[in-house]
Amino acid sequence: MQTVISTMQWFAEKYMFWITPQKITTIDAVEILLLTCLFYHVLVWIKDTRAWMLFKGIIVILIFIVIAAVFQMNTILWLASKTVNVALIALAVIFQPELRKALDQLGRKKFVTALFDFGMAQETGRFSDRTINELAKASFEMGKVKTGALIVVEQDIVLTEYERTGIELDSLLSSQLLVNIFEKNTPLHDGAIIVRGNRVVAATCYLPLSDSMSISKELGTRHRAAIGISEVSDSLTIIVSEETGAVSVAKGGRIYRELTQDGLREQLKIIQNAEIETSRLHFLQRRLRDVKKRRKKAD
Repeated sequence: MQTVISTMQWFAEKYMFWITPQKITTIDAVEILLLTCLFYHVLVWIKDTRAWMLFKGIIVILIFIVIAAVFQMNTILWLASKTVNVALIALAVIFQPELRKALDQLGRKKFVTALFDFGMAQETGRFSDRTINELAKASFEMGKVKTGALIVVEQDIVLTEYERTGIELDSLLSSQLLVNIFEKNTPLHDGAIIVRGNRVVAATCYLPLSDSMSISKELGTRHRAAIGISEVSDSLTIIVSEETGAVSVAKGGRIYRELTQDGLREQLKIIQNAEIETSRLHFLQRRLRDVKKRRKKAD
């Protein structure tokens, strides 16, 4: 044990000499709290935009720079110091639309509520068995009459960027709603809808087209758009062909064609994250049993 402590002291004296301990005051604690809240909301904003994947790459570079600082790699630190200003300007230019929208949203919110809102009241984002049944029922009802449809089911990666290209709905998902949305010659039938949890959040959304050369030429724009959104997110997209009425699913950059109704339900079950919901249900059941036991003992 003494050897380990001595080794840690030697490492700190040799490589961490540039860090000087500071006394933390009440003002420092408040400052840390405010910066933590601000940093949290910046992370939430980044995750809701296309900057999320770029941000993960930046984190890797920052870790590399921290390692260089610890071991005093002066050349790498010099290069990092010379490029950081240019990189910040480039990021501001690239994400100028997202920055404008974030500042606009900040101006519309109440400051204190927005600052300390950590999303505790938000839904889990997973959907129920009822939603699975309604999606499957609507898809095959539309397939019977050859009504084309494109339904994007969101998972962990938030699709706000594509949601903004459509019309906001925020409606409880039902098979009747889906059939009405994709009915031909109606205002909302063109484009894709985005499903978040048990709700349809937007319709007539534009999706990125895949440029993969391996996609069959017999597949049209609707299928190519479904594969495109699956390449840039972890979403699952249901496609109903307007030509054949066949129901397909795109996820992970791949397409699974001509599914049966049970096959579609199975694909939706995979992404439902039912294990988490089941564990929560079991936890609540145990809590209720404990409460009943305590009441019996009290009586």
